[in-house]
Amino acid sequence: MGILIDKETRVLVQGITGKQAMFHTKNMLAAGTKIVGGVTPGKGGQTVLDGIPVFNTMQEAIKNTQANASVIFVPARFAADSIMEAVEAEIELVVCISEHIPVQDMLRVRAYMQGKKTRLIGPNCPGILTAEACNIGIIPAKIQKKGHIGIVSRSGTLTYEAMHQMSINGLGETTVIGIGGDPIKGTDFIDCLKLFNADDDTKAVFMIGEIGGNAEEKAAQWIKENMKKPVAAFISGQFAPPGKRMGHAGAIISGGHGSAADKIKALHAAGIMTADTVSDIGDTMVKTLKKAGIYATLMKK
Repeated sequence: MGILIDKETRVLVQGITGKQAMFHTKNMLAAGTKIVGGVTPGKGGQTVLDGIPVFNTMQEAIKNTQANASVIFVPARFAADSIMEAVEAEIELVVCISEHIPVQDMLRVRAYMQGKKTRLIGPNCPGILTAEACNIGIIPAKIQKKGHIGIVSRSGTLTYEAMHQMSINGLGETTVIGIGGDPIKGTDFIDCLKLFNADDDTKAVFMIGEIGGNAEEKAAQWIKENMKKPVAAFISGQFAPPGKRMGHAGAIISGGHGSAADKIKALHAAGIMTADTVSDIGDTMVKTLKKAGIYATLMKK
């Protein structure tokens, strides 16, 4: 079943006439995603990719297509306005792939979204995929395998690696969410954990964090107090040089907090097993499932 998206999700592509948007729209279509239209101001009335209609505004696009999700492929300087246009049009889900959006712009977006119905995933993220149902973003669908593990990750590349290892271990995925590595984002670990906790088809969760901020520590505490399903994790940046800024805009260690050691300590305190290296992700999930007594049952499904 999975969370947030399924076979019936109707998707708009904001910025569809751009080169990158066109490339990834083809991949989303190949994965079975229902792309019902695109939005590029000034290019309304055109069609692309064998008949996908292009509209000038989100309001017009939703009125004509009944879309309930959108994905944003526009340059950083236009991305915040694109998000807010989608929110104003009251679409249910927005996935923003765009990176390098200024923090000040995202502060405006966050303030604008208060009290609105739209959920934002991203920015600077690979998107969301529900296995064999719908793929919104840039996650490579070829490595998916339908199964019972939910994946939530701050890292795009490690999202794909976790998917691959779940698949080759015979576990598969329900929904995979790349929440992005920016310091200000629409959906965080706890948001996803709550949804996975309520999803009957998701039997366990793998969480991928990285240095910077305290989202992983907060998630560990929430898991300890609320999670009904086993969780395993990996924290990247364990060997980052002290005092050196690494990776994503959110991967900044400050005031003696946010290190990989801090996060791993919090996860262990919550009873969460962590992978020592990237190559251990699949094995760590298997060990977690065996410890929970559900591995054999999942392998029979």
